[in-house]
Amino acid sequence: MNKLRGMEVFVAVVESGSFSEAAKRLDISSVMVGKTVAQMETQLQARLLQRNTRRQTLTEAGKAWYEECLHVLDALHSAENRIESLRRFPAGSLRISAATTLGSTLVAPLCSEFQQQFPDVHIELDLSDRFVDVVAEGFDFVFRIGELPTDTPLVAQRLGDYRMVIAGAPAYLARYGAPQSTDALKTHRCLRYSNWNSLNGWRSGDSLLWPGNATFSCNDGQALRRAALAGAGLILQPRFLLADDIAAGRLVPLLEDALPAPRPIHLLWRQDVHYVAKHRSFVEWISLRAPHEIARYEKK
Repeated sequence: MNKLRGMEVFVAVVESGSFSEAAKRLDISSVMVGKTVAQMETQLQARLLQRNTRRQTLTEAGKAWYEECLHVLDALHSAENRIESLRRFPAGSLRISAATTLGSTLVAPLCSEFQQQFPDVHIELDLSDRFVDVVAEGFDFVFRIGELPTDTPLVAQRLGDYRMVIAGAPAYLARYGAPQSTDALKTHRCLRYSNWNSLNGWRSGDSLLWPGNATFSCNDGQALRRAALAGAGLILQPRFLLADDIAAGRLVPLLEDALPAPRPIHLLWRQDVHYVAKHRSFVEWISLRAPHEIARYEKK
């Protein structure tokens, strides 16, 4: 006998006053009701109901069992309602991972806008250029740059392209001139993102174009941007980090016909999370807003 079902039957018998009325309420036979109550009494080794031809009454054990059944069923219904609410209304916590520059310039503002729409969702945004394990580290979502392996177990939504730009401040260019080719970069002062290396830097065949001859290195894109604005050297960073400065004339784009190939940006998540409202709403929000924001930066 299913104990929860048995509790429901017993409560129906007590509240309706008879086996026949309980059977109508539950849409089962009176025989099944009587059998369920009898099995319950056998399991509990206690008499729950006293019955005669006129009425039925609860024994002392029956009164105690009825109260406990109400507590259990109320807790079950409360749990079911809570899960249903999670499925219907975005609430709870989201752990999100993104690369540092992508996260600070694009993902963080989008997450803030999302929370304005869904204030009951709490976001933990972890910015790091390391490769995170979504499942093992308990992340709900990860934003990833570059081509994905064909055997990834995660669901992926492409959001747009990660386009790079080379730029320099007018003061720097007035002093050192503008490079006319990638070979000319060897004679310039270049700013390097220190998490790049000989494997993930900008290459042309066997030659490392950037950051082979960097004169200033830092592991933060915003810090490199400020160094470039101060005239410390030429910068190679994603367009959405430098777009406002280029539009305002604070930085001048260079070598636009020789830039690294754009790489795709994906939102990734586990296959089992899309059925909860907070996950579903976040996917819908990012899928709508991120491509628009990326395109807006590219137009500047």
